[in-house]
Amino acid sequence: MTEHGQTIGAQRRSWLRRSRSLSSGLISLVCTLLGLLVFTFTLSRAAPIDPALQLVGDHASQATYQQARHQLGLDQPLPVQFWRYLEHLAHGDLGTSMITQQPVIHDLLSAFPATFELATSAMFFGALFGILLAMVAVYKPGSISDHLARLISLLGYSVPVFWLGLLGLLLFYARLHWSAGPGRLDDIYTYTMTQNSGFILIDALRSGDPAILRNAIAHLWLPMAVLALLSMASITRLLRAAMLEESNKEYVVLAKAKGASRLRILCHHIFPNVLGTLITILALSYTSLLEGAVLTETVFAWPGLGRYLTQALFASDTPAILGSTLLIGTCFVLLNTLSDTLTRWVDPRTR
Repeated sequence: MTEHGQTIGAQRRSWLRRSRSLSSGLISLVCTLLGLLVFTFTLSRAAPIDPALQLVGDHASQATYQQARHQLGLDQPLPVQFWRYLEHLAHGDLGTSMITQQPVIHDLLSAFPATFELATSAMFFGALFGILLAMVAVYKPGSISDHLARLISLLGYSVPVFWLGLLGLLLFYARLHWSAGPGRLDDIYTYTMTQNSGFILIDALRSGDPAILRNAIAHLWLPMAVLALLSMASITRLLRAAMLEESNKEYVVLAKAKGASRLRILCHHIFPNVLGTLITILALSYTSLLEGAVLTETVFAWPGLGRYLTQALFASDTPAILGSTLLIGTCFVLLNTLSDTLTRWVDPRTR
């Protein structure tokens, strides 16, 4: 076989491997999402909450109750109910919230941008300082900087997020007045500024009023700092462990024997080889912020997905609980799939 033919054969085999990998990834994603749908549906049916009874009330007659069950499809077998659930879901119908009396999909589209804005800003600063803190700790293991980084990560990992939020409100809002307090905006701006995108920072920039932007930042920075500390602690702890494990390998010992400096070994040898691990850590941290924002949003009265889910849980609002759980689970699955794809791309050892 000629050299040109061997090249074509190698390219074809590479293309086939990538096609199989992409196909298996898509099949895994679809199966995971389907499993998530089955789990959330089963959870809603196994919960000790009767949607028909919630709809008609405790004092309704038996005939009215049976009619409500028939309208909701609760008198059908479970496979039929699940198929109807998939049909409604395909049309974007997640039911109607019993709290707001609005479609759940409308409530989620209104609440999710607030959570996304809070979690993304917290993730940015948490990742930035978490990576820097881990590199400072690994630069000289056992030093004062290493012990200080471990202490900060331990505190951030151990302190309850709701207690930290309440303490932050007491100190920076009630005493020092550095924060604008709970909510996303002061009332004077909430009802006068047009909110088109759902993202306060973007809408504040579009308004052209610097006072609105300053007020939005004053409301955002404290809950963002609380979540960023939680994210930073997780990233520092896991990345430090991965980099210390990598620093004991033979190629690092060889680089030291050749006279390479600690900074060069850390930046040009160790860090590129833990990029795959770092992507996985960041994905897990980001999903935990989307899930863990429940307590933070409740403490700071942040009108996001976490607060919406908390209110739905207290009110036993089954459609809202089911829709919120499904949205959070979908984000978790998609972020994990994206992290796996990026890991295979940046780290040839995983291909």
